Amino acid sequence: MIQKPKGTYDLLPEETIKYRALENHLIKLLENYGYEEIRTPIFEHSNVFHRESELSDMVVKETYNFLDKANRSLTLRPEGTAGVIRSYIENKLYANRGITKLFYLGPNFRYERPQKGRYRQFYQFGVEAIGAKSASLDAEIIALSYKIITSLNLKQVKVKINSLGDIASRTEYKKILTNYFLPYKEKLCPDCQNRITQNPIRILDCKIDQGQTFVKNAPRPLEYLTPEALAYFNDVLGYLDSMDIIYEIDDRLVRGLDYYGHTVFEVEAHIKGFGAQNILGGGGHYESLVSELGGPEISGVGVAFGMERLMQAIDAEKIVIAKEQRPDFYLLYFDETTKKAALSLLIELRDLGFKGDIDHLERSFKNQLKQAINYNPKYLIIIGEDELKEDYYTVKDVSTEQQEKLTYEQLIKKLGAVK
Repeated sequence: MIQKPKGTYDLLPEETIKYRALENHLIKLLENYGYEEIRTPIFEHSNVFHRESELSDMVVKETYNFLDKANRSLTLRPEGTAGVIRSYIENKLYANRGITKLFYLGPNFRYERPQKGRYRQFYQFGVEAIGAKSASLDAEIIALSYKIITSLNLKQVKVKINSLGDIASRTEYKKILTNYFLPYKEKLCPDCQNRITQNPIRILDCKIDQGQTFVKNAPRPLEYLTPEALAYFNDVLGYLDSMDIIYEIDDRLVRGLDYYGHTVFEVEAHIKGFGAQNILGGGGHYESLVSELGGPEISGVGVAFGMERLMQAIDAEKIVIAKEQRPDFYLLYFDETTKKAALSLLIELRDLGFKGDIDHLERSFKNQLKQAINYNPKYLIIIGEDELKEDYYTVKDVSTEQQEKLTYEQLIKKLGAVK
């Protein structure tokens, strides 16, 4: 038996209904906020992700890379933002549009160790607002992220926020970190030993070293913000206060991608059984990503949520997001003649927007009835010899077990009353 690849999963019909309900909920919310959907390829030219400035583990170690038949290097997208920015530039969405507000939903791929809530193929829902370096825009995205989680009826929602500062702040901070970590070089993992001089900020969220005491005690980025960067951060906090967003400054938060600058944040909620692993989404401000990918000097801010993580949280809290949609009807027949009449009616009712089905396995009426009960429709519609002769349908209400004879017009009216 061939099995699914490690780190992937099958989404069966019962779960798909719940995921679709979650997707529809999120899409409606984003459209109300003025965001438009964008869809980009699941693979891009590798240099969309593999850039000189991007040294995060996600890009360096966890991407799926391959050569196509023309020997071009391509990468399955590990995250959504870079591909959206590539499309934003290629299609000149920056021309005369001010701030471009986009959302996306689709599969991403990372070669990492599968564990609870982490897969090698996973679905990500993300939001990008591109076109301005604006503290109020950063705050809007954070407030939207907060709203997304609270709208799912999850409790004790809180934002953790930090600032990595502007380019000058980060340049100074990296020097400070390099000098701080050099005496501890031999205590770091091989990757972090290289990061000391390449990008020491990545040491702070290294999966291996972040728990070490000297890493926990490393200097914090807030200590080295320029006056301009500090003022920007305070403006963001002020806007959050004005919108009554519950937040906590976490001066150790750096996020896992190197294109972030200024504001970075995560959104968490109290979820039964999740313990400390209660982060549901995160994002931040990016200053240089657009220009690095060949576009103009434009800033943006975004956030992304793992759909699997959101669904696990909803299930853990026993939140019902997909209401049961019972089928409207199930058709029963007795022989080939009545089956043809039933099939004709089936098509007509479906065309009118009613949901129903019929047996195709040539089963007896008794076995059709058993199948109908499993299908759980609101009504059973029976077509026999008498019904054909006298031009009516026998309709049984499954809930009340009341049965009546109806004309076609009466049947449509009856089904319409339960929509």
